[in-house]
Parts: sequence; C-alpha cells; structure tokens
Amino acid sequence: MATAVTTAPVLAGAPAPDPAPAPDLREWARRAGALSPVLAVIALLLVPGGGGAEGGTGGTGTVADAASGLLVLVCLVRVLRGSARPLTRTAAVVLGLPVFGVCLAAVTSYDPAASLPGVARYLQVFVLVPAAVLLMVRDRRDFAVVAWGVVGLALLQGAVGVTQYLTGTGASYQGEDVRAVGTFGATDVMGMATVVAYGLVIAVGLALGGGPGRARTAALVCVGLLVVPLVLSFSRGAWIATVLACGIQLLLGGVRRAVRVALAVGALAVVLVGGLGVGSAMVEERVASITRVTAAPDRSVTDRYTMWAAAGRMWRSEPLTGVGLKGFPHHRDSNASVALSSGSDTAGAGAGFRKQPLLSPHNMYLLVLAEQGLIGLLALAGGWLALLVGALRRRRTGADCALVATGLLAWQLIDFFYADIGGPSTVLMSVVLGLAAWWALAPGPGDPVEVRGA
Repeated sequence: MATAVTTAPVLAGAPAPDPAPAPDLREWARRAGALSPVLAVIALLLVPGGGGAEGGTGGTGTVADAASGLLVLVCLVRVLRGSARPLTRTAAVVLGLPVFGVCLAAVTSYDPAASLPGVARYLQVFVLVPAAVLLMVRDRRDFAVVAWGVVGLALLQGAVGVTQYLTGTGASYQGEDVRAVGTFGATDVMGMATVVAYGLVIAVGLALGGGPGRARTAALVCVGLLVVPLVLSFSRGAWIATVLACGIQLLLGGVRRAVRVALAVGALAVVLVGGLGVGSAMVEERVASITRVTAAPDRSVTDRYTMWAAAGRMWRSEPLTGVGLKGFPHHRDSNASVALSSGSDTAGAGAGFRKQPLLSPHNMYLLVLAEQGLIGLLALAGGWLALLVGALRRRRTGADCALVATGLLAWQLIDFFYADIGGPSTVLMSVVLGLAAWWALAPGPGDPVEVRGA
C-alpha cells in the first residue's frame, strides 16, 4: 500500500537550491522499479519483427504496443489510488486536443467502422501513452532514468545495425545487404534510424546541459558511438532532422560554444573523410543525393512527391474534416498521378524480396491534413507547438532536461516532414513525447507537488 511521505514541497522540474548528490546504484534501482512500466516499453523494442512500416496507422501490434497498453492501465490505477498526481488542467487540454480532431475525422469518414483502428492508434500514440509517461515521471531524476533508457536502447539497436553493415546481413541497399536496420527488419528501414537519432539527441542534451563529471563524459561517448549507426542507416530524413535538432540544442546551450563545436566537428570530418578516406562511396552518394531531390530525384523521392500531391488533392476535396482516418490508401489511386510506382522494394535482414505498398504520403502533416482536414491538423500540431513553447519557456530552470526535451521535440517536428506514424518504433515516439511533455507541462516553480512513496 502506498504511504504518504511528509516532505517539503517539491517543485517539479525546478532545480534545488543546492545541488543534490548524484543518486547511488540503490537509488537508481529503486527509481527504475517505479518506472518499470515505461522502461518495459523501451526494452521490448529489442524484440525483432512485427508491425511492418506501412505508414499512417498501418501495421499490426507488437509486444511493445501491448506493454504501452499495460503502462496506461498501471498509470490509471496509480492515479485512482492517489499514488500519482492527476494531470493539470493545462496538460489535459494540450494532450487532449487531438481527441477532437481524430473523433471528428472518424465520424465523417467514408467508412466510420474502418476508421476505428486509426482512432485507437492516434489516441495511443498522441494522448494516452504520453499522458501516462508524464504522470509516471515525478522529478528530474526520473526523467534521467527514462532518458538513459532510450540511450541504452539506441546503443543496442545501433550495435546490431553496425554488425549488419560489417557482415552484409542488413537490409538491401543498392543491391547489397548493408543497410543498418537493427532488429526492425527490412520492412521498417526507418525504425533503427529513429531510435538511434532519439538516443543521440538525448545524449547531446545531457552532455551540453550537465555539469562536468562522469555523466557528461558518458553522454559524450554515447554521442560518438551513435553517430556511426545513424550514418549507416542511409536515412536522409533522420540525418537532416538530427543535424538541425542538435544545432538547435547547441545554440540554446550558448552561441560561442555552438561555434566552437561546429568548427571542431567540421575539422574532424575533414580529417576523417578527406584525409583518411573514412566513409564508403555509398554514404558519400547518399549525402550528395540530398542536394539532388529537385534536380534529379530518385525513385523514392519521385514517389514521395507524387503522394504529397495526392494528399493535397484529398484535402482540397474535404478541407475541414479530410477524407477520414485510414482513408489515404482508399483515395490514393484516384488522386495520384501515373508517376507513382506500385511500391518500394524491400529485402535483406533475414527477409526475402517484398514489394512494400505505399499507403501514406510519408509526411505527417500532409497525412493528417488529408485524413483529418484542417481541424485535425490544427488540433494535433497545436498541441505539439504548445509543448515546444512550454519546453523553451522553462529552459532556464534545468539545462539538461530543457535541452533534451527541446531537442526531441525539434527532431520530431522536423522529421514529420519526411515521415509519419507507422511501424514498431512509433510507440517509442509516444514515450519520447511523454518525456518532453513532462518537462513542458509539469507544475513549475511556485506550484507545490506532494510526492508519495510507493
């Protein structure tokens, strides 16, 4: 039975007047036990297979998705028992905004029954799991436990990905099985890139915001280790989002330091690539292709442009409520031009050749606009913008948490220009949003919070 512990008021997210000593292993173990429902969702993303990456709300559930459902249930029980605080009014409004747009799009869909799985998926990813994570995290040390859990997952997935590249057992890329995809397989080539990018952004935030010591050193080491699998993922969207998000973190951490780091990274790149010849021709070609997305786009880019145009046509046909959840595949062919191919080819990483259907525009904003209309986009994007503003407003009360939360939100909002929800890694996105939401929406200085022990 949970018993109340009488303590002085604790300010969630506010720094203590005097720096608290670093928690010992017993303290970390106790906190990890209290956060085990969240950490279980993260750890179960190591389980191979399941889900696919059809995009949108496609794909079947995974064990990590099941664990996220258990997380929501555990959190609900804790709130009802009084051992966890309820959501504040602001948090309830911001996290509840997507509910209106999602439900309205489902009701006005061409097939409301077919939209129900989409309703469940959107509520899981953008409402229920983020709210549960926000309620489970009690203070900055809990925040650190979950953040390091994501970094640990990124390191393990990255290690698998690098091994795949070195042994030629990854997903097929330019006729060779060298693309690092971790345990997500060839049907979800963005999965490992997303996980590794999250871990790298978190590590950069911890390194920039933390004081001198072992934690900062460990974070810097993790940054160096995670760069390698991110490069070997050959994911242009993840590269762009990571560079921009880390650049934002550097600028928030101080302009002078940002300039010094940029010069150091540039010099290191010149030495490794120009002087020592580190980096394969595939990586160089992939980087160069970023500048050719308009002049001479490849097949994947052409398909993406075609689906973006189709999403725009769907929105213009139903500007306020869209064509309905899970409606993009149904309306795709009637709105897409003949330039759209039949699908993308996937192979390798233990799987045979497969034609992957193109069931979403691979742009979250256009997907929401097409399926939920302007009302749905304003509800979803409005909540994301509120989180970003909240994280930036509190950046002076805790540099490490602020840089991590801001970096994660910036990465996600940038990546949404090239990707959408779909695949096993989507559930980790909901955990990351919950982590950022805790920093942006938890009670700030001046709002006392009673802490109960489990």
